[in-house]
Amino acid sequence: MISRRGRELGFLVPAAVLGAVGAGAVASARADALELGPLPGVLAMTGVFLALHLVLRWRAPLADPYLLPVVGALTALGLVELERIDPGLARDQLVWVGVGALVFTAVVVLLRDHRVLERYRYLIGLGGVLLLVVTMAVGTTINGSKLWIEVGGGQTVQLGELSKVMIVVFLAGYLRDKREVLAIPTTRHLGIALPAARHFGPVLVVWGAALVALVVMNDFGTALLFFGAFLAMIYLATGRLAYAGVGLGLFAAGAAAVYAFVPRIADRVDAWLHPFDDPQGRGYQLVQSLYALGDGGMLGPGLGKGFLVNQDGTTVVPALETDFIFTAVASEIGYLGGVAVLLLFLVLVQRGFSIAIGATDGFSKLLAGGLTTVLALQAFLIVGGVIRLVPLTGVTLPFMSYGGSSVVVNFGLVALLLLVSQRSREHALVAAAPPRRGEGRA
Repeated sequence: MISRRGRELGFLVPAAVLGAVGAGAVASARADALELGPLPGVLAMTGVFLALHLVLRWRAPLADPYLLPVVGALTALGLVELERIDPGLARDQLVWVGVGALVFTAVVVLLRDHRVLERYRYLIGLGGVLLLVVTMAVGTTINGSKLWIEVGGGQTVQLGELSKVMIVVFLAGYLRDKREVLAIPTTRHLGIALPAARHFGPVLVVWGAALVALVVMNDFGTALLFFGAFLAMIYLATGRLAYAGVGLGLFAAGAAAVYAFVPRIADRVDAWLHPFDDPQGRGYQLVQSLYALGDGGMLGPGLGKGFLVNQDGTTVVPALETDFIFTAVASEIGYLGGVAVLLLFLVLVQRGFSIAIGATDGFSKLLAGGLTTVLALQAFLIVGGVIRLVPLTGVTLPFMSYGGSSVVVNFGLVALLLLVSQRSREHALVAAAPPRRGEGRA
């Protein structure tokens, strides 16, 4: 029988082949010179993922065997596409993948038991809010959003990426502690059974402070991530649809207010509803994305052959390497290739929720469920935005979009999921083991 790490190694092979074939396609599509293109980068990335496999074989041999290969395939495809757009971006991204691998290794090796995070849930939640406040106070505004902190040498970091994980950790700890009182209402208001208000106090303070900071920073995509993760986790903790219903009602009211009073959001919604009314103005980005998706057809012209970059080096779709990386992929490998990418994300989300279901304690279930929800919402918002299913939000596509903060934090997020999986499997094996001679089952 093949071990879990053996299966993981086997599935890493197709991910490496995908990267190598993509690198070769991009290199061969360049007519100016014969060059290696992204191949060295893909080989280096393959080495990184093999190293992560060895780390898991050493420290978490029972962890889920499918998460790492899926992440490897998505990262390889994103790296190849970034090389296609701008080789400099691909080199930078490879560096961030290496940093993300170091964070992954540190989490797996140093965090022997992820449940220790529950003890410090209030400090972690406060830290997550403070990161947003620091960004709000001294951050740099780019494209209308105040999300980045300059750290010297022209480099920027996005503290909100780390903040989202920290607040999920806080929510997991707090909701596990209060889920009974939240699930069993003790008071009634207007005929509706509700839990005592005091039980909502700390969670609403942290959640509300985070959202206020995000609104001030003009980053409503991340604010939507926080809101969606909050609703999902409170439903997971209590099993009560009433909370989700109230939350959706509050979201509808808040969205209407934001649309009415925030011009930038109103422009985005109008561009989403009527992009062809002003195709050279506010609808330009979305219109160009739709044209690029249409050019891809069913199978696409192939990696490296799509019309993505103008003669002067600018991209046909603005922010192609970040917000519209899915457009770049689907334009070159067609609708079927785009569907394949979506299936990879579906597998990633399915494995995350499977880990949450298999977890043996409430904190681990909520932690895995919350982290998976964040990944799922990010993928949905960015893909839904570029295909005009939802308004553009400006979030990044996990593991594929260009951006160091996103890549590094998401590698740490996956490491946490694998630690939950490892502990759950250990617990299952101990429970299934026959009792020792002279001992009864507990």
